[in-house]
Amino acid sequence: MTTVLMIIRTWRGWTRASDAEAYEAYLMRTGFAEYTATPGNRGAYFTRREAGDRTEFFLISLWESWEAVEAFAGTPVSTAVFYPEDDDYLVDKELTVDHYEVFART
Repeated sequence: MTTVLMIIRTWRGWTRASDAEAYEAYLMRTGFAEYTATPGNRGAYFTRREAGDRTEFFLISLWESWEAVEAFAGTPVSTAVFYPEDDDYLVDKELTVDHYEVFART
């Protein structure tokens, strides 16, 4: 049986390029703060890249267990977590997230 070392959770959202800086600051106050304050969080990477007139945000968080993911996301864990002003910035967003079980690492 495979031992799960941690869970990786990923999500994507897109803003207008002109809103990227403001959304980045908003993410740091909301999502990043909540991710990293949740017991069982092992880290988070918030990334962005320009894509024409839009900016894509790709969030990666690391969790010690499925219970820790559920403590952050609630149930079902596959539903994305949103914050009150997300719709002010996002022109497109994934409504669900992807999870990966890490079975090996260096």
